[in-house]
Amino acid sequence: MNPENVNCNMLAFQAIAWFLKLKEMFISKFGSPPKFYVRAPGRVNIIGEHIDYCGYAVLPMAIEQDILAAVEPLETQVVQLANTNPLYLDFTANAANIQIEKTKPLWHNYFLCGLKGIQERFNLSSPHGMNCLIDGTIPPSAGLSSSSALVCCAGLVALNVNGLTLSKVELAELCAKSERYIGTEGGGMDQSISFLAEEGTAKLIEFSPLRATDVKLPTGAVFVIANSCVEMNKAATSHFNIRVMECRLATKLIAKSQGQDWRNLLKLGDVQTKLGVGFEEMLTLVEKILHPEPYSREEICECLGISLQELRSTILSQNTQDVCSFKLYQRAKHVYSEAARVLQFKKVCDEAPANALQLLGALMNQSHASCRDMYECSCLELDQLVDICLKSGAIGSRLTGAGWGGCTVSMVPADKLTGFLASVRDAYYKTDGQRLGLPKKSLFATNPGGGALVFLEAEKM
Repeated sequence: MNPENVNCNMLAFQAIAWFLKLKEMFISKFGSPPKFYVRAPGRVNIIGEHIDYCGYAVLPMAIEQDILAAVEPLETQVVQLANTNPLYLDFTANAANIQIEKTKPLWHNYFLCGLKGIQERFNLSSPHGMNCLIDGTIPPSAGLSSSSALVCCAGLVALNVNGLTLSKVELAELCAKSERYIGTEGGGMDQSISFLAEEGTAKLIEFSPLRATDVKLPTGAVFVIANSCVEMNKAATSHFNIRVMECRLATKLIAKSQGQDWRNLLKLGDVQTKLGVGFEEMLTLVEKILHPEPYSREEICECLGISLQELRSTILSQNTQDVCSFKLYQRAKHVYSEAARVLQFKKVCDEAPANALQLLGALMNQSHASCRDMYECSCLELDQLVDICLKSGAIGSRLTGAGWGGCTVSMVPADKLTGFLASVRDAYYKTDGQRLGLPKKSLFATNPGGGALVFLEAEKM
């Protein structure tokens, strides 16, 4: 992926002013101008939550909010990172000795994930250093993929600093693997849409192999993001990885019951592929094989015929070693039903029946209910916000992102947008002093944006 020419006429005056301000800050910080800039967008997942790491397709779109990096390559191996946000402290490292602290998911560690991924992909023994200043408009820990956008931005920075080339698909797959250096067992949706997004269209993202298909969103409606103002960093807790392990364990129990090679199957999607059946059949199997009561580690070991030590060493991740019980029935039921909803959502968009908005809204509402009840990744504030959005005129509303905080996404009739925004502000933001000061950043309509880009300093103007 090489730097792309940018026509000045395509840049809004506000964007140009942003670049100029970032350039001035860079010169003030490092004493010389940047040579190029990298942009990586955040995303909103319209439907398909917590299923990418199970092997199933998701349906996100890139948003206009993004992470931006101003970069000056260096002949030395010194990496100097700075952030326009004073809350994020400067960091210096040796490019040839990248160390990522999993127990402290600080901002610079996500950037280091992208650097390390490129270095290992190309087996770089003498990687170039850089001066790099980061700016961003994606609210942190809001479920809009600010951390993954930072990893993608860093991967693209490292690629260009070292004069290397990869395709967008290769970059997306590499950055998805690289983010696991921070300890998050993600599935690849965030990185894929950040690189493969195109302005004006959502994407159906499928995996193994990675591919993206345009999804034309319905006319007559807009998508609105509302921030619950509850922050959730998925790398800072074990909530996310516990869900990944519960899906992995459900995979193995279902596979073993069906005479499959359970030791080599990791994803619920893999079991369905092996059995060659549809979603209804898989949901029937969940009802038949798994019980709703939580499974203890001992029961799982008995079902699989393995020792507790083998469970811990070969199946569980590092930060789920001490978890004592797992909800397998609920997690599997969510995954298979949610995966079916994604494909139904795309089908409705493709066929565009007269009642498309109502059908899509119903799917979004079902998705939130499943996330809340089966996957238990919502929170009181998200549930309250979804309820307010629906009462304010949304046809469908659901949490988006990992959950446990962050944002909702709502589908709103275009002719009701103004009233919807006013109603949600009054009902959710103005009732809380802490939320009151953030309505513009916390509630906004968005359009599908473009993917990651490189801007040369001489070209951006």
